Amino acid sequence: MWRRQLLLRLFPSPATGATTAPPSPFLRHLSTSSTPTPTPTPTPTPTPATSLASSLASALTALSTTPPPATTPDAYFSLHFSDVRPTNALLAEALALSPPATSRAAADLFRFLVRRRSLHPSDGALAPVVRHLARRRDFPAVRALIQEFPTALGPATLDAYLQQLARAGRPTDAVKVFDELPEQLRNREVLTLLVSALSAEGFPSHAERAAKKVANEIFPDDNICTLLVSGYANASKLDHALRLIGETRRGGFQPGLDAYNAVLDCVCRLCRKKDSLRMPMEAEKFLADMEANGIPRDAGTFRVLITNFCKIRKTEDAMNLFQRMGEWGCSPDAGTYLVLIRSLYQAARTSEGDEMMTWMRSAGFGDKLDRKAYYGFIKILCGIERVEHAVKVFRMMKGYGHAPGVKSYSLLIEKLARHNLGDRSNALFREAVARGVPVAQGDYTIDKRYVKAKKEKKVKKRLTLPEKMRLKSKRLYKLRMSFVKKPKRRMLRD
Repeated sequence: MWRRQLLLRLFPSPATGATTAPPSPFLRHLSTSSTPTPTPTPTPTPTPATSLASSLASALTALSTTPPPATTPDAYFSLHFSDVRPTNALLAEALALSPPATSRAAADLFRFLVRRRSLHPSDGALAPVVRHLARRRDFPAVRALIQEFPTALGPATLDAYLQQLARAGRPTDAVKVFDELPEQLRNREVLTLLVSALSAEGFPSHAERAAKKVANEIFPDDNICTLLVSGYANASKLDHALRLIGETRRGGFQPGLDAYNAVLDCVCRLCRKKDSLRMPMEAEKFLADMEANGIPRDAGTFRVLITNFCKIRKTEDAMNLFQRMGEWGCSPDAGTYLVLIRSLYQAARTSEGDEMMTWMRSAGFGDKLDRKAYYGFIKILCGIERVEHAVKVFRMMKGYGHAPGVKSYSLLIEKLARHNLGDRSNALFREAVARGVPVAQGDYTIDKRYVKAKKEKKVKKRLTLPEKMRLKSKRLYKLRMSFVKKPKRRMLRD
């Protein structure tokens, strides 16, 4: 009897309902040892801030649908987000997760949070909303928000607004925004933001006019002059850049070294466009002018020269400059190394390119050799039909912990197939599928240069008796004619 009660206690019947006692540790040990069950991998639980930002992004998407919901934006936000206390970072994350068609809904969300006193209208809170609206080219909504919350306007908001106006090709509107600012905001910092935005997008003349217009109130400093000269140089307006350098020198101060490097790059680009053989001579002239004015060379100067030499396929001159950088006390930066590696691979100097990559890592720029840089090397090597070395660089990329993407796999699979290396191409395709890379399967034709042509055996034709007699008669005729003396030609006298 006691044995039956013990068995019932250890093995409860399934009809006992949901409140069953857990098995004993001894039985749990037996069950796990006999039939091992795989432990499920724990799914990462989203943090409350991330989930709240996703909810706000979903709400913005719902309010931007066509047709819109029946409720007003205030009623919708009051119903779903009445207890939300957002921060500036949370608002910026929600706007980053929202789709492009949510501009007006973002403005409504900002107004709702300010009216409920959940968010203070400051420069840090208004800047992500303005950037979100301006990227969607909704400048009327930006102007309405700025007019509604003038106390929240600050450098961060103005930087986002001016940059997007210049990027949208509206330099006149950007200058007008600066002219309409109150006096406490029209300072040198905001003027520098305006000049930087206009010069970076190819409108240096508008930036120069805006700086000269307020020169009596805000005198331009070295930074503003450097930005203006760099803007003219990047726009390939060499005469205006040199004129501005002369005006700056006569004004008693000197533009920065970045401006001189930009002008040097402009000189090299114009020479490459018109006559690439004159580029070294013109560059030397400008470098002599820099030294005469007391402007030393730096790593950026050598990077500009090496880059332009590599673009006209003068890799040897670029390597000579690279080796002479120590004479001016300069060390190459990551951009110089990358340009030289690409140029060496383009010139089929693969061993030197690998050595330059080793030097780059030893110089401390190994983090710049990312997946994008490796893909550029593989693309160059495949372009010059060095597929074996491209596979070597591909393995090097995987060895340093960079997972190859779709482009790298697709390019190598296609090149290996065209080089009549179908087995290796199929193996690489299976590796990509195993890694979860969505590589499309395609049919590639083998290049004729890599197909071994079969040698055809020449079969001698057996001659018949009439053909033999005919051939014999021809030979006898030629032999007889060789003994016949030909008459000499007489020279005609005058």
